[in-house]
Amino acid sequence: MTTKTRLLALYDAQLRLQVPEHPPAGQEFHSDGRLLRVAGQNRGFIETAQTLHVGGVALDRLIMENRDFFARRGEAVEWKTRGHDHPPDIPEHLKKAGFIPEEVETIMVGDAELMAVATVLPEGVVLRTVHARSDLERISQMESAVWNEDFSWLADDLFKQIEASPDNIVVFFAEAGDHVVSAAWLIVKEGTDFAGLWGGSTLPAWRGKGIYKALVARRAQIAHDRGVKYLQVDASDDSEPILRRLGFSTLTTTTPYVWTPHRHEAASLAR
Repeated sequence: MTTKTRLLALYDAQLRLQVPEHPPAGQEFHSDGRLLRVAGQNRGFIETAQTLHVGGVALDRLIMENRDFFARRGEAVEWKTRGHDHPPDIPEHLKKAGFIPEEVETIMVGDAELMAVATVLPEGVVLRTVHARSDLERISQMESAVWNEDFSWLADDLFKQIEASPDNIVVFFAEAGDHVVSAAWLIVKEGTDFAGLWGGSTLPAWRGKGIYKALVARRAQIAHDRGVKYLQVDASDDSEPILRRLGFSTLTTTTPYVWTPHRHEAASLAR
């Protein structure tokens, strides 16, 4: 068995269908062993086991049942797919049900100990761990500026995660004077060999200066100190080459398929 095959099997066994012991306030997790559904977030979330033993009309029915669950709530929902899932035509069934694919990301894994390296920040930039809502709101504002869309929901999401499981999430931002220029967070997956690296957004004027690399290294050190073996990232096209240079390797790809209810559909289903 190759290293990649072993790590992919470990990823599938440990990181899919995971229900947290202490869910964030307002979030509802439901898993039947083949599908995980999460409600009460910014948008709903669905993922499946690596092999979903259903296809054809039965698969269409499963997708529509879960889509309609969120329609009754008036919520959009993301169905997370991986490039090695079975059956391989799940994306076509999702499109048939009105789900729209977003950008493909690369799932990458790195050794936490090897990633915990010394780094140098640009002059005047400091990294800070934060947990106060006011600082999380500053992160939301920075993310909104980076992506040119409303990330105001992010502060509340991070705050609820910190409240629910403070030992398993560490939020950083990079600050230059009074300005947040980058942010990222570490989520330790308790009971697994993995921790997730999330965020990692940087204002355009501050890219290419080593801040992203420093955020990876700082989070890797914390993960390694916690006994975590592997770091996992859903990498964008921008971050993938940086992570590869740092020593991360590709496991597979992931594509979110998103369905957004129309008002009249939600009203009809609620009757």
